[in-house]
Amino acid sequence: MAEQNNAKKSNGGVKVALKIFVGIMLIILGIWAVIAWWSSLWTLIKGFLGIFLIAVGAITIAIAKE
Repeated sequence: MAEQNNAKKSNGGVKVALKIFVGIMLIILGIWAVIAWWSSLWTLIKGFLGIFLIAVGAITIAIAKE
């Protein structure tokens, strides 16, 4: 019984380590993507800004009417 618990604990540690490794790799890839496509990202942000401001304005008006 104790051996099974130890096996589960060591297996759980490997799973956690693998998840942390995958998470770090995804963060690195995300940073690389932002750096590599900075001009495209900036264009996307500028394009989204107008729609965002319209939505925030509509929500503000809806809240003010209450």
